[in-house]
Amino acid sequence: MPNSGKDDGAMTSSQFRAWRKEQGLRQKEAADLLGLKKRMIQYYEKGERDGKKVAIPKTVRLACYALAKGIADFDGTDVTALSGDFGSLDDGD
Repeated sequence: MPNSGKDDGAMTSSQFRAWRKEQGLRQKEAADLLGLKKRMIQYYEKGERDGKKVAIPKTVRLACYALAKGIADFDGTDVTALSGDFGSLDDGD
């Protein structure tokens, strides 16, 4: 059954960080690929901003999935494949 609008399948902050690490991305690289500021990546990984819980939006979760599948962009018709080396897992973030 389709999701009823609730974020039951929400990605946790630890899952988000694990996704980034599995992709071999530094925080800045993940931010660039997702169209975000590095600071938002840090908030998502921490799970909070100024003491308030930060949820990872569905659009970001879907973009993470697309990047994990090697999709860099989609114009509604054609898929642009992801290419390039995004660094090692040992990034100190």
